[in-house]
Amino acid sequence: MPTPPPDGSSSQWREPEHDDLAELARTFFTKEVLPHADRLQEQGHPDREHYRRAGELGLLGLSVPEEYGGGGGGFTHEAVLLHEQAYAGEGSLGLAVHSGIVTGYLVAYGSEEQKRRWLPGLCSGELVGAIAMTEPDGGSDLQAMRTRAVRDGDDYLVTGAKTFITNGGLADLIIVAVKTDPEQRAAGVSLLICEVGGDPEGFRRGRLLSKIGLHANDTAELFFDEFRVPAANLLGGAEGLGFIQLMQQLPQERLVIGVGAVAAMERAVALTVAYAKERTAFGKTLMGHQNTRMVLAECATRARVSRVFLDDCIVRHTRGDLDVSTAAMAKSWLTDGQCEVIDRCLQLFGGYGYTTEYPIARMYADARVQKIYGGTNEIMKELIARAL
Repeated sequence: MPTPPPDGSSSQWREPEHDDLAELARTFFTKEVLPHADRLQEQGHPDREHYRRAGELGLLGLSVPEEYGGGGGGFTHEAVLLHEQAYAGEGSLGLAVHSGIVTGYLVAYGSEEQKRRWLPGLCSGELVGAIAMTEPDGGSDLQAMRTRAVRDGDDYLVTGAKTFITNGGLADLIIVAVKTDPEQRAAGVSLLICEVGGDPEGFRRGRLLSKIGLHANDTAELFFDEFRVPAANLLGGAEGLGFIQLMQQLPQERLVIGVGAVAAMERAVALTVAYAKERTAFGKTLMGHQNTRMVLAECATRARVSRVFLDDCIVRHTRGDLDVSTAAMAKSWLTDGQCEVIDRCLQLFGGYGYTTEYPIARMYADARVQKIYGGTNEIMKELIARAL
C-alpha cells in the first residue's frame, strides 16, 4: 500500500490527536482486515468480528458522546477514520453507514432512553447498524416511498420493501424510513428504529445483491410484513418528522462520500506514480514518457484541488454552516473526479490495470457507485441549480 500523502495530514482542521487516530485506524485496516480481503470478497460480506474489533480499539462512534460509549469527538474524527479506510482500499466494513450515519441520527434525534439503549452497542461493535431509505420503485424520490407503518396500540405494523441497503445482511438495528401518513408526501414520512437481530417474525432479509464493485460489503434487500415495532422506537418523538430529519442529515452523508472520493483519488495517484517509476516501455520507465507525466500531473492537481475543497466543506460542517447546495457540489464534483482520476490512472497500467491482481482494477469497479448512492449526481445538480 502506498504511503499516505501529506495532503490529508496537513489539512487545516487536523490536530495531533487526528494523526494518532489515523495511525491506529491505518494499522487496524492494513494488519487486521486487509489480510482477509480475498475471503471477504468471496463471501460477499464483512466479518462481524471486525466490527467488534473496531469497537474494542475505539474506532466506532467517534463522534458519539462518551457517556453513551463513544469517543466524544466530532465529524473530523469520523473523516479521519473514513479517509484511512478508503486509502487502504478496505471496502468490506460499512463504517460510513454504521458509525458515520446511524449513530448520527440517534445522537441528533434519539430520546435519552433510545441513546442509552442502542448507542453503547453500536460503539462496541456488538450491534451493526443500517439505514433503509431506498425502495425498489422509489430510487432517489424519498417522498414517494410506499413502506407503511400503521399504528396498532402501542406498536406500529411495518409493511413494505427496501433495497440497496448497506449492512443490510448483518444489521441488528435499522433506521427505517416509513410512511405514517400515506396521504402526505414529505409530511407523511417518519423514521422508526427496528431491531432485527435474529430475523424476528414479520421481517425477512432478501438476497445479498451481486454488484460490479464493493464485493465484500453486504448490500441487501429487506422485506417487512406487518413487522411489529414499539411506538417508543419512533425517532424524534412525533410522526411526520422523518423527511426533515433526512434532509438535515443528508449533507453530512454526502460529505462522508466526498471523504472517500478524495482518499481514493490520492491513492490512485500514489499507486500509479509508484508503478510508472518501475514499469518500463520502449527502453525507459513509464515516468520517462511525457504523456505519463502529463496525465499524472493533471490527476495529482485534481486530487489536490479536491482535497482543499473537501477541507473547506469539513470546516464549514464543523461550524454548522455547510448548506445543502455546497454539500451537493462536494458529493457530485468529488465523485466525478474520483471516477475520472481512477480511469486515467488505470489506463497507465495498460492491460495489468484490467486484472484484479492490481488494486487499481478494484478501485475502478468500486468507484462507480459513488455517483449513485447518497442521491445520484443528477439529483445533486438539481439541488445546486435550485440554489442559484
